[in-house]
Amino acid sequence: MALGYLFGGGVGSEPQGIELYESSAPVRTLYEEISEWTGLTPEQILRAELPEGRERRQSAGTIREAALALAVHDLLAAAGLRPDVVGGLSLGAMTASCLAGGLDRRSLFTMLARTANAPGPRPSDPEEGMALAFVPTEDAETARPWRGRAHLHLAGDFGPVADASQRIMMLAGHRTAIEELAADAPPGTIVPLPDRAIGVHSPLRRPFRDFISPHLAEMPFTAPRIPLLSCLERRELRTADDVRHMFERNSTDPISLVDVYEGMRERDVRLGIVVGPSIPEGVLAFPFPVVHVESTEHIRLAVSQAYDLGIDFSFVGSGMQGV
Repeated sequence: MALGYLFGGGVGSEPQGIELYESSAPVRTLYEEISEWTGLTPEQILRAELPEGRERRQSAGTIREAALALAVHDLLAAAGLRPDVVGGLSLGAMTASCLAGGLDRRSLFTMLARTANAPGPRPSDPEEGMALAFVPTEDAETARPWRGRAHLHLAGDFGPVADASQRIMMLAGHRTAIEELAADAPPGTIVPLPDRAIGVHSPLRRPFRDFISPHLAEMPFTAPRIPLLSCLERRELRTADDVRHMFERNSTDPISLVDVYEGMRERDVRLGIVVGPSIPEGVLAFPFPVVHVESTEHIRLAVSQAYDLGIDFSFVGSGMQGV
């Protein structure tokens, strides 16, 4: 019976991790290490306003999200829980790679800090945006009103909602194209995301990919020590080159939560730990029970549910031994 960890990919602006930081000395130590690697103080990582500038803001937000994910992982490990298989979306895919042994923590956070220097849009570039698309589950392959429209790209597939009536897709594109699509579509089916100004997981991120690729080529990737599932296609990443290639494609290629959780189902995952708040609780359908963890109380709940399901606790007492 396997335990799977799922890491979401959203980069929010809200403070995160404060309760874990204030209640746990090991978490405070972790944030001090991340501060050394990134140049951000623990206070900036936890709760400060994100900086101005599109790429600097994105960089700080990813550091905040990844720090919380590692803190949750370490506290679960200290309580005796470690995953048998991991996977994630976008930033979560990179965090999962780190925790699977595909790269060390310093390398991950140094890379995230470096992205602050990525080139921003030129004054002549169209504004970018994102949207969620809600399509009937039975027509998910055909009922796609964005097909044939210029400057719109399918950026992600989150799968069916909990009652299986709809499937949630993510779109990226020029903001005007997204707004025009939302105006033409039935109400509530295309929902622009007003706080998303970067067309992630689409060809619009090619300049960012070109910027970060030389750095990725020099990073010390290694073969994962536990199964690591890709969010870019249904497969396991087995080698250092597999992990590096996923990092390179991550900014420009569409992501799929379905590929991750179906891969976990095939590996007999009976409980999923959803780390952090970026995958909303109770909205999506999963093929196994999931526990959402971002606080101390959630950690107790996850341990209790794992115990009830007979998950192996052979790592009890191992403490914080993250990559």
